[in-house]
Amino acid sequence: MRWRILALPILAIIMSGCASRSGPDFATMSQHVGPPRAGQGRVVVFREKAYGGIFDEGWNVKIDDVQLGDLKTGTYAYADRPAGHHQLSSEVSMLPGVTHFDITIAPGRTYFFVATPSDRAKAVSAMAAFGVTGLVITTAATSGARNPGPLDFLPVEETAARAAITDLRKAE
Repeated sequence: MRWRILALPILAIIMSGCASRSGPDFATMSQHVGPPRAGQGRVVVFREKAYGGIFDEGWNVKIDDVQLGDLKTGTYAYADRPAGHHQLSSEVSMLPGVTHFDITIAPGRTYFFVATPSDRAKAVSAMAAFGVTGLVITTAATSGARNPGPLDFLPVEETAARAAITDLRKAE
């Protein structure tokens, strides 16, 4: 019984440390940074608020192989890029495969994407409870999946995206 009395305050301290986020919220960042430079567009990738688990591992998100940041629960990352063809990508530890998502940027526009676990990643995570056998079966069964990587980047209309990420924090 005594271990519970000691464990609960320690767990509360650990959990409160996980919940804090540094970096500006999206509205503040937008006011300070302003629109993209002439000839460039902006790509914003966000991860919605939710329970991130005890260990909220950041998702490694890149654009054109340049790290945007570790996208943790309730955070966003952005980059300004010249107009033209670009690629979002992601690799997440403990999940096989790489996500590649092609986009074409028009000058002066901002593009919003929500990052979510892919169907394959969800299946692999669910079957991980069954150990190595479950992982082998799931990996084989999902090898022909539309997206072999861990994340899906889903386009979000600007008004909805701005409402969804108003109080999210910038990923570091």
